[in-house]
Amino acid sequence: MGENVVVSNMERETGKPVAVVAVVTEPRFTQRYREYLERQKLFDTQHRVEKMPDGWVALPVLGETLPEQHLQELRNRVAPGSACMLTRLPDPVPSKRAQGCSPAQKLCLEVSRWVEGRGVKWSAELEADLPRSWQRHGNLLLLSEDCFQANQWKNLGPELWETVASALGVQRLAKRGRVSPDGTRTPAVTLLLGDHGWVEHVDNGILYKFDVTQCMFSFGNITEKLRVASLSCAGEVLVDLYAGIGYFTLPFLVHAGAAFVHACEWNPHAVVALRNNLEINGVADRCQIHFGDNRKLKLSNIADRVILGLIPSSEEGWPIACQVLRQDAGGILHIHQNVESFPGKNLQPLEVSKTEKEHWLYPQQITTNQWKNGATRDTRGKMLSPATKREWQRWAESAETRIATLLQQVHGKPWKTQILHIQPVKSYAPHVDHIVLDLECCPCP
Repeated sequence: MGENVVVSNMERETGKPVAVVAVVTEPRFTQRYREYLERQKLFDTQHRVEKMPDGWVALPVLGETLPEQHLQELRNRVAPGSACMLTRLPDPVPSKRAQGCSPAQKLCLEVSRWVEGRGVKWSAELEADLPRSWQRHGNLLLLSEDCFQANQWKNLGPELWETVASALGVQRLAKRGRVSPDGTRTPAVTLLLGDHGWVEHVDNGILYKFDVTQCMFSFGNITEKLRVASLSCAGEVLVDLYAGIGYFTLPFLVHAGAAFVHACEWNPHAVVALRNNLEINGVADRCQIHFGDNRKLKLSNIADRVILGLIPSSEEGWPIACQVLRQDAGGILHIHQNVESFPGKNLQPLEVSKTEKEHWLYPQQITTNQWKNGATRDTRGKMLSPATKREWQRWAESAETRIATLLQQVHGKPWKTQILHIQPVKSYAPHVDHIVLDLECCPCP
């Protein structure tokens, strides 16, 4: 029991809990030992002080061993005449503090303990660089890009990620970077621990499988996925211009009852996931995938409904959305957009050229009246939420103007347009809101 104890890498790699190193001494010296270890920031607050079978007491310490200089200090100066030795606690008991702490606090406790055991001084800078939030996908945790950026982490090796994963109760770890500006919205995700990035996620009874290192997934869009799932689309043909792994294609097929969906996507990794997700949810026979640039899509005169689920703006897809709408009956566009709403700053409407103004024969079809309660009503008598921000309404009106112009240019005749609904999805950034405009488009008689 008196040998210097070092926890081996082999023990870490087995995935079993790593034994905690402890200093063992007689009960009468316990308090003085503890005070010294606390002053030296060597005392492990995450695990309980334990009484050994022979009556001695084990005080858990930070790190994979305790240098001999500290043992000599304890014997000769802290408690002269005392005896102490190192041992391992194979089944350490979490302290009350550790049991009651949040995942972020537990992460801080375990990482700081491990870092100091590697001879690196724990600091406020390192603590501030720990993640405060993350996305959990089964046994994989996706960390945000703004953590573990300090230079000190770079020299600590892969065992750091094993420690982080163990603290947060997962087997795999990945870290997000900025979305690549390559048009396919490929996430710059690095796999830190594990041999692959494939995960499963269930939303509203729909199973999504995808590779987090290759495909985007937004938890914040769940409200919109639930909303479109509640729509009645029986018998309708839809075109999803930015299908991804099936975020909106699947709810429309599984829950909204769409007859058929044409799903457009140009990220090859997302297409692999989309094809798989259509199969595992039993709707592959009602969807055709169009791989490639949707601006070159050959479809026309086919859609009752078009989904334009791309942010910050789907404007590049507006002409093709107008092209695929049914020429006889028109349809509904679901247009996603990030809209700024700074206090005191008016959002400028989308620019409309002089030529477009001349071609635009039918002004906006909605007349909006202010009501005493702050709500507004359109010509169909539908109530728009008083929570609808003025900037959202102004953007929707300018988008409606632009779409009306495009519809006439594409089809060679005037169309009527009407704002049916403006749906907030989430706050994308301070003063920037992700919204969806439901715009009805019908050819004039």
